[in-house]
Amino acid sequence: MENKIEISDLKVFYGDVQALNGISLNVYPNEILGIIGPAQSGKTTLLKVINRTLEFNQDISVEGTVKLDGEDINSISDVYGLRRRIGMVLPLPVGLPLSIYDNVAFAPRTAGLRNKAEIDEIVERCLQQAALWDEVKDRLDSLGTKLSGGQQQRLTIARALSHQPEVLCLDEFSIAVDPITTMRIEDVLKTLKNDMTILLVTNLVQQAKRLANRTAFMLNGDLIEIDETDVIFSDNPTQQSTYDYVNGNFG
Repeated sequence: MENKIEISDLKVFYGDVQALNGISLNVYPNEILGIIGPAQSGKTTLLKVINRTLEFNQDISVEGTVKLDGEDINSISDVYGLRRRIGMVLPLPVGLPLSIYDNVAFAPRTAGLRNKAEIDEIVERCLQQAALWDEVKDRLDSLGTKLSGGQQQRLTIARALSHQPEVLCLDEFSIAVDPITTMRIEDVLKTLKNDMTILLVTNLVQQAKRLANRTAFMLNGDLIEIDETDVIFSDNPTQQSTYDYVNGNFG
């Protein structure tokens, strides 16, 4: 199997503070890779390196390589094009001060699409994929920022999907979402992996257990272990710290 993403000896420094200590892992096409670990483990930093949003930070240095379909992401001159290929959903929904429709249509329009029928189709498809269409189809002209927190998070997912990403990075998407909505989004993700690769950073270890094909456990900037999710959550993972974390002994 060819890898969708290949990460080799990845080190990240925030000034003098090292956040990632030489991470190496591969991500397979059309899998959900769960990434778990306590706070300050480097999980969010890893996602931001992959879609090059870490570059927004000051005083950052990165060593090692990240390849997408065999191509070093740092050799890709069209950074915005790369970020369309690798979508990102942040922990708290960040809605644009636009209508629900225009939130989803924003990226296709920015990419130059002008055909209204095509934009209509994209908006409906993405809202359907994000399990939001039935709730908002009769008020698409309403402000997206007026939706509930759970609806705004699903709108954020719909907006990320409007790029038609090859990879979707989810960083604690359920922090501001109620349990029922969380389960609805989880059902969406199970379907979306047929069309894309998903990296799921979560502090909810049971969420990784439910969704992930494989799970990576990170601790203090190190990749402690990566394996099939059934192995990580078994009584016999390779590392004792993995067992202790998934069983709630620390974190």
